[in-house]
Amino acid sequence: MFETNRIVWQKDGSWRLRVETAVFPDNTSHQTAFIEHPGAVVLVPLREGPDGPELLMLRQYRRALDETILELPAGTRGWDENWLACAQRELREETGYRAETFTFLGEVWPAPGLSNELMRLYLAVGLQPDPLPQDADEEIEVAAMPLADLVVMTGDGRIRDAKSIIGILRAAQQPGF
Repeated sequence: MFETNRIVWQKDGSWRLRVETAVFPDNTSHQTAFIEHPGAVVLVPLREGPDGPELLMLRQYRRALDETILELPAGTRGWDENWLACAQRELREETGYRAETFTFLGEVWPAPGLSNELMRLYLAVGLQPDPLPQDADEEIEVAAMPLADLVVMTGDGRIRDAKSIIGILRAAQQPGF
């Protein structure tokens, strides 16, 4: 049924835009496109703050929105990269910290009508400074914020990034928080 299936654009080997054309028995055709993605990790870096649990959040400019947003650290994995190794690297690159423990918080599809991207969420605790260089195309400001305040912000619309809303709410459901 699919007569053509081609990659029309690829970003630095990390994800690609695929276009498929289906030809039906009556010789009509339909073209569809989607993003093939190797997956991404979402980090929920948790530490004890002066007023209780707090998360390390990022303020990051997002060109597609032309806006700086508040979000959890996250990053794309390599096609064959181990998920946990990706989580460890991205945490260090984006926050300047490493974690003693990573706890798997589940998986989500952020845009299943557009992409096959799978995001795996990890709670990161036991944070210690251990930075890696940030990606050249990122301007990131790290902000420690109380978990309780972030939960409120997910409900009142101040945080609109879906991966961050899910990560914050899943962290808040963990025993002891």
